[in-house]
Amino acid sequence: MSANDRPSGQPTKTYDSAFLKACRREPVPHTPVWFMRQAGRSLPEYLKVREGVPMLDSCMRPELVTEITLQPVRRHKVDAAIYFSDIVVPLKAIGVDLDIKPGVGPVVAEPIRTRADLDRLRDLTPEDVWYVTEAIGLLTGELGATPLIGFAGAPFTLASYLVEGGPSRNHEHTKALMYGDPQLWADLLDRLAEITSAFLKVQIEAGASAVQLFDSWVGALAPADYRRSVMPASAKVFDAVASYGVPRIHFGVGTGELLGLMGEAGADVVGVDWRVPLDEAARRVGPGKALQGNLDPAVLFSSRKAVETKTDEVLAAARGLEGHVFNLGHGVLPTTDPDALTGLVEYVHERTAR
Repeated sequence: MSANDRPSGQPTKTYDSAFLKACRREPVPHTPVWFMRQAGRSLPEYLKVREGVPMLDSCMRPELVTEITLQPVRRHKVDAAIYFSDIVVPLKAIGVDLDIKPGVGPVVAEPIRTRADLDRLRDLTPEDVWYVTEAIGLLTGELGATPLIGFAGAPFTLASYLVEGGPSRNHEHTKALMYGDPQLWADLLDRLAEITSAFLKVQIEAGASAVQLFDSWVGALAPADYRRSVMPASAKVFDAVASYGVPRIHFGVGTGELLGLMGEAGADVVGVDWRVPLDEAARRVGPGKALQGNLDPAVLFSSRKAVETKTDEVLAAARGLEGHVFNLGHGVLPTTDPDALTGLVEYVHERTAR
């Protein structure tokens, strides 16, 4: 079953939404808009409800997750909600000793670098993430016709955190393992593909209308390394959820040279950062895929006129696309003015009304 079919399990309330139509490359009433990291740190109401609650704890409280996920939908009138969580949640759920340190990011107590370490990565079960099922049930009841996007970290990016022990500028330990012990590397990514697939299945079965696979760090790789050492695991994830018929989005940062391969991995929609114009991205990806993006998040710190000018450039580059979901070229920056995001949604809707 492809994402162009009407799957029996998909909520009919969201099926005809502008967001899902664009993902399926169908005519839309307006270009749909949502923002990566829209649920979170740029909103004062988010900071208020998160006060005193550690990040990972907040991801495991269904009522809190529901409130945070809904906040940008209420404020900005975006065309889709993105489930509030973190890419390391499934790793924490299976017992990996990690924490998200403010100002740093995920930090792993004991990095995974040997074959014996693989035994610490057990299978993920729905019971491990019961709070996800509960939160999505609450959310879909509140969202009505607005689609909910589930998400997960891609195997490479999860592996980079596990091998490095935290965020890394050069990924030296990750690449040393990938080049030095290709069989162990392949086994690690395959294990992570299984965990990621299980995590996405939980979200879809609970009611998510689409899923996005974030490969935040994969732009650090050359195309040949991606094809040989990463693409098989990402393809396994996309294949694992293909039968659900929900749109599958793939996004990475600094992936201009990888866009065609990321599409080949099995996504229905390829996310594009701000470095490559959408018309050029379409040429690299090839036909049969929708694109998502790609306003530079830093543009939102400029004047309203400048934001509108740069938005017009994105929309002009997207004019000939088979399907286009407007988004930023990466996540909302923490100090972004929420009113700038609200205004951007209104502007894109007005400029693209059919």
